[in-house]
Amino acid sequence: MGEIKGPESVKVFAGVLYRDEAVLERAVAELRKRLGKIAVKSPVYDFTFTDYYEKEMGAGLKKVFIGFEAPADPGRLAEIKVATNEMEDRFSVPSGGVRKRAVNIDPGYVDSAKVVLATTKDRGHRIYLGSGVYGEVTLIYSGGRWQPLPWTYPDYRTSLASRFFTGLRNL
Repeated sequence: MGEIKGPESVKVFAGVLYRDEAVLERAVAELRKRLGKIAVKSPVYDFTFTDYYEKEMGAGLKKVFIGFEAPADPGRLAEIKVATNEMEDRFSVPSGGVRKRAVNIDPGYVDSAKVVLATTKDRGHRIYLGSGVYGEVTLIYSGGRWQPLPWTYPDYRTSLASRFFTGLRNL
């Protein structure tokens, strides 16, 4: 029988999709309040991998990955996703009788072996974490580099993402 023990600490990150720089600054300030000091940040890049978000958020979207310094319990991922969804709702703007997101915040964590994303959408490869949140292993660290999986999003397959996650993993 295996011995039950607690998980190792992880590094939390957020992928932040936005159009307006002022909204990004406000979102990052709230993330810092909730998750602590920023340890590493990727360069901002044009989000041209899909037009999925354009109808709601508009064209000309940008994205940045932000990694936080404090070690975290991976069991907090669902709680963090609920909080980032609440942030998205607070930053949303009225448009045509509905509220549209001005920012999309996708939290996750990095440990020595994987990148895990939180999502509210269930699929066959996702595991329920609680509070309506699912976890997805999206990259595996093997052979000294990040390996994508069949469902890994295109921007997580880039060298920019690999450098960011390696930097956060090394902390």
